[in-house]
Amino acid sequence: MQRFWAAGYAATSVRDLGDAMGLGQASVYNAFGDKRMLFTQCLDRYLDANMRARIARVEKTLPPRQAIETFLAEIVERSLENRLGCLLVNSALEVAPHDPDIADVVTARMGELEAFFRRCVIAGQRDGSISPEADAKDVARLLLTTVMGLRVLARGHPERAVLEGAARQALSMLGKARPKTKAIRSDIKERHPR
Repeated sequence: MQRFWAAGYAATSVRDLGDAMGLGQASVYNAFGDKRMLFTQCLDRYLDANMRARIARVEKTLPPRQAIETFLAEIVERSLENRLGCLLVNSALEVAPHDPDIADVVTARMGELEAFFRRCVIAGQRDGSISPEADAKDVARLLLTTVMGLRVLARGHPERAVLEGAARQALSMLGKARPKTKAIRSDIKERHPR
């Protein structure tokens, strides 16, 4: 995974992969099939430890709007800490345009992130923290695009103000939370009529 991440798919040979794992080329093929199959397994391992773990954590522990905000804030931090970028984004840029099978894998993995954002937007609309006027599908796609863009931008222009500004603008698409005071006031009136 580290070899693919550091050098990219095309520049990483089966010999490089074997050296990293202490295996000969024939053993790499016997154990993992071809380079593409090994790459797909590495990409999934990377996503399990990064994107999927982060999604599971924020979705289980935070309210929906805060889950989105936290996810983007963590993307900014990770982008500033590591200039290698994101293996998924790197794959989308380097490999997917030239390899339809990898493109399908990358598209499916990006779909997982989009689905997370869509679930959060819908849940946030239910709890009143996200504007009901926001189109869940479109906002989820915009947030996916923002994550991908942040990761690419950070590789060449890793400035906190730039990345945070882009994230803030994307979050503005969530709209304003529904005021809770009206519901509280009507509840008070029902309990304590004059």
